[in-house]
Amino acid sequence: MSGKILLVEDNPLNLDMLSRRLDRKGFKVITATDGQQAIDVATAELPDLILMDMSLPVIDGWTATTKLKADPKTNKIPIIALTAHAMVGDREKAEQAGCDDYDTKPIDFVRLLGKIAKYIK
Repeated sequence: MSGKILLVEDNPLNLDMLSRRLDRKGFKVITATDGQQAIDVATAELPDLILMDMSLPVIDGWTATTKLKADPKTNKIPIIALTAHAMVGDREKAEQAGCDDYDTKPIDFVRLLGKIAKYIK
């Protein structure tokens, strides 16, 4: 697989582990560690897909997603929400914010790759 993925994650260990695993699968990984940085990087880099942590500093992932989906420059980029919040209603909340898909933490890498493959041909 190949393509450019913006990985938005504020936990340095999760960011490092997931970016290395995606890199080994052939993806070009760019990163952001807060919601505002995610918006700035997505607008500048126009990745093929965004993996968006929802619990972020500065601007949370819900708000960052809503802003990206409201911008004509970035609104076609698929966004997969990554969240430890596996509560009832969280999937719906992610969809309402504009996320195209949803995955829970801890990340099941094989499952996540399957979801990525739906959006990056």
